[in-house]
Amino acid sequence: MKHRIVVLGAGYAGAYVAGTLARRLSPADTEITVVNAEPDFVQRLRLHQLAAGQEIAAPRLADVFTGTGIRLRLARVTAVDPERQVVAVADADGDAAADGDGYGYGELSYDTLLYALGSHVADHAVPGVAEHAFDVAGRPSALRLRERLDTLSRRGGQGGRDRQGEGGSVLVVGDGLTGIETATEIAESRPGLSVTLVARGELGAPLSAAARSHLRRACDRLGITVLEHTEVEAVEAQRVLCADGTALASDATVWTAGFAASPIAAAGGLEVTDSGRIVVDRTMRSVSHPNVYAVGDSAYAIGDNGRPLPMSCASAGYTGMQATTAIVARLTGRTIPNTRLDYHGNHISLGRRDGILQMVDHEAQAKPKYVGGRKAARIKAGILTMSLWATSHPTFGLPRRKHRLAAAPDLSAEKTVRPRENGAAAHG
Repeated sequence: MKHRIVVLGAGYAGAYVAGTLARRLSPADTEITVVNAEPDFVQRLRLHQLAAGQEIAAPRLADVFTGTGIRLRLARVTAVDPERQVVAVADADGDAAADGDGYGYGELSYDTLLYALGSHVADHAVPGVAEHAFDVAGRPSALRLRERLDTLSRRGGQGGRDRQGEGGSVLVVGDGLTGIETATEIAESRPGLSVTLVARGELGAPLSAAARSHLRRACDRLGITVLEHTEVEAVEAQRVLCADGTALASDATVWTAGFAASPIAAAGGLEVTDSGRIVVDRTMRSVSHPNVYAVGDSAYAIGDNGRPLPMSCASAGYTGMQATTAIVARLTGRTIPNTRLDYHGNHISLGRRDGILQMVDHEAQAKPKYVGGRKAARIKAGILTMSLWATSHPTFGLPRRKHRLAAAPDLSAEKTVRPRENGAAAHG
């Protein structure tokens, strides 16, 4: 019987790991299934551009996995049962009917599970966020925001009114990387809208002093109003209410105040942190269930600097590489190598022609110097292009030799040090 590997999620980490495993493990011994709710690869790092009105490539996953032997299952994950080693899935409508190939929706059994379901917007129990706020954490939500911005822009264009701010007001809550990129992208792409960025603390606090100054100049250039040290207590249809009693008018409120992991792992009994991320050892294996691995935003992993890796595309790459090497080594009886788990810094786009590249030291503190302007924008664009290409060609450049599984793969638990969550900030 073949060893069944099930990959949950086909984002940056999941698609990479699935493709790499297909390239390195013999199909005579293994069967790889990828479960994803959408048929296309979603460039999450560019969803703020999609919301602002730009066209973003979305390769079909069926094409991405063509020739790899990977089975693609278009369904959403509803539950994980690591004791029974099964995953419950359902189609987009929640039906339990079979698909065209007779492959029924219901449960998938696995021998090794790769959990890469990513993260979603964290509303922090703020009333009205779910009902009234938009977000850019997923393609459907980004498209809903885009439609709303289209409506506001058309309204502002009626009667020749196309000056800044006359199309309506957009309020972006949250000054992390996602909030900054969303506010600047909308302001640049839709100059007829009035954009306000609400920061709970100082704008760009994790950046160096010089980079913070660059960020403020960019906001001024784009006409973005910045409200610092402002905490939102409730979101309503046409305004947000702040802790100091201020009410801010808003035709479209965009919530970017952090991310949280899916509750599916915790509900299934996996050991997770308070934020729902799966606690893993150095090889990305769950400390509570040895045949479950977690990567990307779903994993709570300690980097080489002794600090938790942040939720980011870079972390998805590093954790994906480590999980891949660990799975291959354990299944084929080889020594498990430790790949790099680094956090070098942040790349922030400020529209299409400006950006900030902020490197950090070993303590994750911003270095004094930074790269800004068009050079930083080109670097960020290059990273995005490279990430898309690598995802669209998941088996390129890897060893062609497909390893056979060991007669008795080592799937036993190992003694591990359980890391503790210390409040590492999540960012897009």
